[in-house]
Amino acid sequence: MIVGDTNKRDALLKRDARRWLTQLVSGEATTADFAAAERWRRRSPAHEAAFQAATRLWQDFGPAARGLLFEEGPPAWAPPRSPVSRRAILGGAGACAAAAAAYAVVAPPFGLWPSLDELRADYRTATGEQRHLTLADNVSVRMNTQTSIAVPSATSHADLVTLISGEASFAMPPGSAQLLTVTAEAGRTVAQNARFNIRNTGRSVWVTCFEGEVRVEQGVQTATIGASRRLPYNRDGIGEAATINPADASAWQDGVLIFRFTPLGDVIAEINRYRPGRVILLNEALGAKTINGRFKIERIDEILVWIEQVLGATGRSLPGGIILLS
Repeated sequence: MIVGDTNKRDALLKRDARRWLTQLVSGEATTADFAAAERWRRRSPAHEAAFQAATRLWQDFGPAARGLLFEEGPPAWAPPRSPVSRRAILGGAGACAAAAAAYAVVAPPFGLWPSLDELRADYRTATGEQRHLTLADNVSVRMNTQTSIAVPSATSHADLVTLISGEASFAMPPGSAQLLTVTAEAGRTVAQNARFNIRNTGRSVWVTCFEGEVRVEQGVQTATIGASRRLPYNRDGIGEAATINPADASAWQDGVLIFRFTPLGDVIAEINRYRPGRVILLNEALGAKTINGRFKIERIDEILVWIEQVLGATGRSLPGGIILLS
C-alpha cells in the first residue's frame, strides 16, 4: 500500500473514532448508537486501535480530551443540533455540559449505560444476562450479569484476560500446561489447572478458588489460595483470605442468589446487578437488617415482594423500573 494512502486511511480512522466517541459522550447517545459504535470498532484491528486512542484522550482528561468534543464536532451521521457558537460553548453552560457528559461516560449514574472502560470490552453482558465463552486452549469462561472483559491475543507464555467490571468464573482444562492471567483493577490472578471466580466491583476485587490453586499479585504483594478460599484486594493491597462455601459462591451459575445474614443494603446492591432499572433504599435503619434466603434470578422481583412482607418495607414504583424502598 502506498504510504500516502496509508496515512490518509489512518487520518480518516482517527477522525471517525473521535466522532463516534463524541456522539457517545454527548448525552444524546441511544442504545443503537452504542451498538453501532461497537460494530464500527470491530471492523478491523485498525478501527479498534483508533477507538482505543480516542478513549485514552478522555481518560487523560487533559486539554486534548476536552478539545475533542469541540474541535471534532458531532459525527457526520448524527442529527443536526441547534447552532451554538464555539465561543458560547467554551464560555459557560456548554463547557459544563461537556464536562458532565464526559464524567457520565466514565462513571454512568446508576450504571444505566456502559462506562468508558466498558466500551473497550471484547465481550459484555447486559443487566440480567449471563454468557458462556470458550477461549484459547479450551479455557471456559462464565460471565455473570453486567460484566465486561477484554481478551487480547494470547502470547507464547500465557493467556491474558482483563476483567474490566462485573464477575466471571474461569475453568481451565485438566492437564493444561498453559498459564491463565486475569487482570482486574490494580492486581492480577495467575492460575494453572484451576477453577476460580473473580468479582470486580470497581472498589475491590474478590478472588475465589474452587479447584486447584491461584496466585494473586498486587504491587509487591503476592498470596496463594487453594480450594474453598476467597481473597480480596484493592489498590491498597491484599486482604485476608477466608474459607467460603463453594456452592454458595457459585450459585449464580445455576441461576440462584443465596443470602446468609446479609444486610439488606447489600442485598439491594445485588438485586440492582440483575434487575433493569434501580431499587433505591431510603431507610438507613432498614438497610442494616439482615436477610436469609435462596432466590431464583429469573424471578428477581419476588425478592422485593418478600422484603416488603417480611421486613414491613414499603415500595413505591416509578417509571423506568425505579423502586423507592422505605
